[in-house]
Amino acid sequence: MQRVPEPEELMDDPAQAAAYAGADFSEANELFIRLLRQLVPQGLRGRALDLGCGPADIPIALLREYPALRIDAIDGAPSMLEQARQRLALHPGVGERLHLSCQRIPSAELPAGGYDCVMSNSLLHHLRELGDLWLNIAHCAARGAAVLVMDLARPESPLALDALVETYALNAPEILRRDFRNSLCAAWTVDEVREQIAELGLRGLEVSMVSDRHWAARGHLAGAD
Repeated sequence: MQRVPEPEELMDDPAQAAAYAGADFSEANELFIRLLRQLVPQGLRGRALDLGCGPADIPIALLREYPALRIDAIDGAPSMLEQARQRLALHPGVGERLHLSCQRIPSAELPAGGYDCVMSNSLLHHLRELGDLWLNIAHCAARGAAVLVMDLARPESPLALDALVETYALNAPEILRRDFRNSLCAAWTVDEVREQIAELGLRGLEVSMVSDRHWAARGHLAGAD
């Protein structure tokens, strides 16, 4: 299948943001956190960056697990960040270690080499240019930083697309079924991601499928050629 970009890069309609925040993404979130634990078995500490944090379920879970961790989390959609703030209010003691900021890739202002860990879940398919995310990661990750990027993988055929939508969004509200279909159509393939990382000279990252609908790029960034 040819890639079809998302109709809108940002999920900033309040109804859409609320529907997304209310959906059950626990399976994908738990997979992401499990991959991060495997990547950093000694435990996360220091300063981390979450690109495209959405309602901040993953940052909040990580901060509750790792008391020596601080996270800067950015998202380009104010409505989604409002959902994140509502979630954060339910977890006293976490807020002082989570800094939420409304910024967009690729124009986000991030400190060069400032992060021990850089993560992103389900952001890349929203972006028009595949390289935008990787260039930001290369800019803000410290040498040797843990990097984990996970996203949907574009199906090979319309038949495979329909099967995934029916499997994972059969009983979802129509707005989420439509968004899931659009996201799968806008997703990048493992080969496309590998090619882009190689073209940018980013060393230390491996890309592979980690579920029937997700790929992950993970490793410790050795720098760029």
